[in-house]
Formats: sequence, structure tokens, C-alpha cells
Amino acid sequence: MPYFLLDRARVCLLLSLVLVAHLGFSQAAGVPVQKLVLQSPPATAASSESVHSSPGAKAIPLFGHVFVVVEENHSYSNVIGNRAMPYLNELAKQYGLATEYYANTHPSIGNYFMMTTGQIITNDDSFMGTVSADNAVRRLITGGKTWKSYAESLPDVGYIGGDVYPYVRHHNPLSYLSDVVHSRSERNNLVPFTQFLDDLNNNHLPQYSFIVPNMLNDAHDGSLGAADNWLKKNIGPLLGDSAFRKDGLLVILFDESLASDRQHGGGHVAAVVISPKAKRSYQSRTLYQHQSVCRLLLEGLGLKEFPGAAKKAPAMGEFF
Repeated sequence: MPYFLLDRARVCLLLSLVLVAHLGFSQAAGVPVQKLVLQSPPATAASSESVHSSPGAKAIPLFGHVFVVVEENHSYSNVIGNRAMPYLNELAKQYGLATEYYANTHPSIGNYFMMTTGQIITNDDSFMGTVSADNAVRRLITGGKTWKSYAESLPDVGYIGGDVYPYVRHHNPLSYLSDVVHSRSERNNLVPFTQFLDDLNNNHLPQYSFIVPNMLNDAHDGSLGAADNWLKKNIGPLLGDSAFRKDGLLVILFDESLASDRQHGGGHVAAVVISPKAKRSYQSRTLYQHQSVCRLLLEGLGLKEFPGAAKKAPAMGEFF
């Protein structure tokens, strides 16, 4: 053995003997001995991220305007790949498709409330009460953000009455919220869809838009083909708008699946995430429900507080 290695071995042996002698003396004298604890070095930011990261944990970018369009009562397999909906399917191919997206309940109204309050609230489509639970409008007002609900066939600006076919109130959840019902100025943000293109063309769109086709154009009473044509005619201009191409976000989704499909409460439905900031041709395998879209739209406007189940809902950052 080389001399320097032998010398090092002797030093280590000597130190060990000294330590053993010290411990023995301390214990004999009744002096408490402090245990030597070996700790792992603190995790670096990179190592922490590698342990805790998930697709939804990625940061949500900021958007100038966010939009959601809600269609009705068809399953994922009815919609994705269906030749009757070429426009929506082309958007799903170009942008982000949530392949494991599930509605929360049956029938419709509870899903609309989940999108806007993070709670089902009720499963009674004839409900005419006022909802005082925390909600998207309250978060928007608190955060200084503008909003509108664009409901096709709504009888008048600020209308909070019952159904006037083909408009149905239970597809217009913001009309139930106490923050809206009890404020004349906020009620004025409930507008007929005819105002949407005017606001688009005049650069007057709010930061948050909830878009409700009527029963003939949302695939509830009309065909999927009619719903697809409506999207192309009315949402196509939005996607071509220069402001949207800069920093817009649009989610097109179905409120619930077929009544026979009760997976995760409301069944498997299609949800498409469209934005110039979104990954192209992306398909998510993460399970999402309507509370995640509620969170996404608010978080995309820079808000940090979310209502109900949206607080802990999986974030949809993987799409960006």
C-alpha cells in the first residue's frame, strides 16, 4: 500500500478511537450526548419541480380576452371525428383537445353553475332562485375585470325572467347570480348575442365573455351540423380578429353527455382550447371537469381567487 494511503488510514483510525473514548466518557459522566443526524441537502428548484410537476402545474399565460361557448347534450364520441361538425373538428386538430373531459352532472343547469360558481347548486332546470354563492362575476368585479353574457334570443338587455323559446334561462347561469340580479349596472351585461359582432367590430368586447347559442343552434334541439355552421359563422370572425390573434383564449365545450352516460357525473364530452398561445395539435390525457374551465378563464385574466371547486381544480396549463 502506498505510504500516503497508509498514513490516511492511521489518521482515520486514530480519530475513531478518540470519538469512541469521548462518547464513553460522556455517557459515564451522565452528560447527554447529541445525536448526529445526517440530512439530505435541500432540494433545488429544479429537483423540486421534477418531483411535484404535473401537466396542469405549468403556468397559465395572461390573456387580454377570454371566451367560452357552451354546446349541448352530446357525447365525446358523437362530436370528435363526426363529419357533421367539420369546423369544430378542424379546430380540435389545430389547437388543444381535452380527450378526458367529463361533465359534472345531469341535467344541464348544474353543469352551467359548475362553470361559473364551482358548485352544482341545483339539478332542477326550472330553478328560478337567486344564487348568492361565490362566483365568477364576483371574482371579476373584485379583480376589476369586465364581463358580458351573450345569450342568443335573449328578449332584452338585462332580462332575468324565464324561458322565451328558443332562449332558455338555465343555459344562462350568470342571470341567476346575486351580484347580477341585485345590480342594475351588472344586469346590463346580460345582452342578446346580436351585440357580440357589434362589440367585436368596435373593439368593445369585455375581458370575459360567456356565449350561449339558443336551443336551435347549440345542438340541443337542432342538429350537430347546425351547431357547427353556427360556430363557423359567429365564432369564425372572432378567431380572425387581430386582438384575438394576439392574446385571446376561447374554450368550446359541451355541457353534458347523453343522459345514459354518467361517467364522473355528467359523462364524457368534448372540450377544445383555442388560442394563439396554445400548443398546436395538442391532445391532453388529463381528467378535467367544468370547474377547471371556470378556473382557467379567471386565471387567464390574472385572477388568483376562484369560486367553489375551482379553487382546487386541476389547472389547464398543459395546453400552453
